[in-house]
Amino acid sequence: MRISIASDHAGFEQKQILAQYLAEGGHEVCDRGPENDNRVDYPDFAKLVAQDVANGSADFGVLVCGTGIGMAIAANKVHGIRAVNVVTPQFAQLSREHNNANVVTVSGRFVPVEENEAIIDAFLATPFAGGRHTGRVEKIMALEQQ
Repeated sequence: MRISIASDHAGFEQKQILAQYLAEGGHEVCDRGPENDNRVDYPDFAKLVAQDVANGSADFGVLVCGTGIGMAIAANKVHGIRAVNVVTPQFAQLSREHNNANVVTVSGRFVPVEENEAIIDAFLATPFAGGRHTGRVEKIMALEQQ
């Protein structure tokens, strides 16, 4: 899978670890930055990853900031993105099964890296269930047209 990943300064350390973890797991990883832990604005990096997913150059996106919340809000402003802020592997699984989420955001300050690895594993391994969820996701995406 092609994974686009980025962080802000608060998520930088975990982003580095998670990018390596994904690469070692056989994924093609595109690290969209930043290159160090100097203060940056998270919307700039959320946009890069979200655009990669929206234009098809990445299958999924992973974003890391202090809480993951700001990254999710920013990424969801890009047309075609369904970003979710996740703190448990079960929520990651459900976000894929029910919502066909395509970007996962995680907390670099409040969730240990091992738990974020499990979250990302669940997110990437879970297919969209389709069925009754398809119409709901279509309705979510139709909101972008309003």
